Amino acid sequence: MGSESSMEPLGPGSRGPAVADVRAALRSLGLLGPDADGAEDHYDQPTELAVRHFQQVRGLSVDGRVGTETYRALSEARWSLGDRLLHHDPERPIRGDDVTNLQERLLELGYDAGRADGIFGRETEVGLLAFQRDYGLTADGTCGPGTLRALRQLGRKVTGGRPQLLRQSASFVDSGPHLIGRRIVVDPGHGGPDPGFTVGETTEADLVLDLASRIEGRLAAAGATVYLTRGRDQNPTLEERTTFANDARADLFISLHMDAQSSQHARGVASYYYGTGSGTSSTVGERFADLARREMVARTGMLDLGGHPKTWDLLRMTRMPSVRLDCGYLSHPVDRQLLLDAKLRGTVASAVLAAVQRLFLPADADPPTGTFVLPQKV
Repeated sequence: MGSESSMEPLGPGSRGPAVADVRAALRSLGLLGPDADGAEDHYDQPTELAVRHFQQVRGLSVDGRVGTETYRALSEARWSLGDRLLHHDPERPIRGDDVTNLQERLLELGYDAGRADGIFGRETEVGLLAFQRDYGLTADGTCGPGTLRALRQLGRKVTGGRPQLLRQSASFVDSGPHLIGRRIVVDPGHGGPDPGFTVGETTEADLVLDLASRIEGRLAAAGATVYLTRGRDQNPTLEERTTFANDARADLFISLHMDAQSSQHARGVASYYYGTGSGTSSTVGERFADLARREMVARTGMLDLGGHPKTWDLLRMTRMPSVRLDCGYLSHPVDRQLLLDAKLRGTVASAVLAAVQRLFLPADADPPTGTFVLPQKV
């Protein structure tokens, strides 16, 4: 599910310096015991089990293999707050668990440092500068020894949840119920030489592009400005997709996929939003993931597989609320028959439109799931 295509994944049977580095990282995190047989560079079963555990707790795809995202997450997990100076570098942003800890501490004190995503960006710098000014520290945007002492001496100032994320959620509603002028990026997965799952002559890439085009048409008719990340013959990298959305200053990012599984029992609709699974998440992303999935289930009768927090780069690197929708299993005969039906894909597009509209409605005006219909014909 998460994209880890930038490096050749390490897995059972792999050997070499990269495996030794992975094992050292796992040991430093207390997930792997000392090497008993001297095969330090061997990716054995205990290594696989430790990787699976790490992936589970970090909100990554759990496959027991180390690709780009898992390798990066292992590197970031080594850092604790105080291990190094933290500051904003636009060219090479500092990443790590120490950045996450700093962001969470600032948020607890009531400073808007953006979401706690472990990336020291401009929002984190602004929150840190505000803290430093308020507490008489040198306002240089760098988290060094003096700032750390002040952070550790202060108790929590804000209680009762995730204040800046709740503000973000409220700002969506306060900005008004209309979609006119909203910028929404729709990301059909795969594309070009990557067809995704293939059914006869039909590919996942073609189906999600068709679905994305239907969503684009409905949102545009409602007044939104909609961008697709690719055309039929393109397959942007994950970084290109997220950069496109960030450069467009989108209000919402929707990534579309269809799933496949060797098990013939796997079927249904799932949604994913940025979150660690331990309290840090995108409030608006979580709400939209829930709205979109429930609208799809209510209108299509497909199985509801729930919403799930993930730290995939696709969700983490976008600076707006972002959601990935897995719209069914092409490997399951029932889901496949539904998804190959153009009318059903039109229904899914209407479900996404309803979810986007409901995201901007106040609670007292929010209609029951499956009932919203745009007043005009689209």
